Amino acid sequence: MKNIAVFVSSGGTNLQAIIDGIASNKIKNGRIALVLSSKDDVFAIERANQNNITVEIVKRKDYPDEREFSQKVLDAMREYEIDLIVLAGFLSVLSEDFVRLYENKIMNVHPALIPSFSGKGFYGLKVHEAALKRGVKLSGATIRFANEITDGGPIILQKAVEIKNNDTPETLQARIMIECEQVILVEAIDLFCNDMLEVKGNKVYVKQ
Repeated sequence: MKNIAVFVSSGGTNLQAIIDGIASNKIKNGRIALVLSSKDDVFAIERANQNNITVEIVKRKDYPDEREFSQKVLDAMREYEIDLIVLAGFLSVLSEDFVRLYENKIMNVHPALIPSFSGKGFYGLKVHEAALKRGVKLSGATIRFANEITDGGPIILQKAVEIKNNDTPETLQARIMIECEQVILVEAIDLFCNDMLEVKGNKVYVKQ
């Protein structure tokens, strides 16, 4: 059984997808051992409380620098014996040392098909605004392992949707979240928890 930590900073819709994935047995051999929040007034905490999941609040502003903040987070990972970290809308930056220590054990969601509309400055609605402005016919979501390069880690899974003529950034964001992000996030976590992922260089293979 793999211990999962879900890092949150807002409402926790992807956290809920993981909770539901475990409850429905779409995620096997995994349990959420900890929800770590960078804020103390977000609905993700309520979601965790409703499901009897332990919550730790670690605010970046309470620490003098990124390194000490990351050390506090690391202490929590060790205390709860975390095997996998899922960044579910987590807005604080972790140190490069922390990311290297958990190489290929930190999953992140990006609301586009990397390498399109990714990298520094592409987050939230900005991603969907850029996709619509460029006039692409497909967009979607990417699950990847995080590394020290923004959106540069090995890609685990991707899923696409067609862009509709009447799409706005908001409608596109909502459709990608429901039809892409949450679907492949649950699938990627299940693969990890069942030791089905193999990383070679910057490529991820699903074991047969």
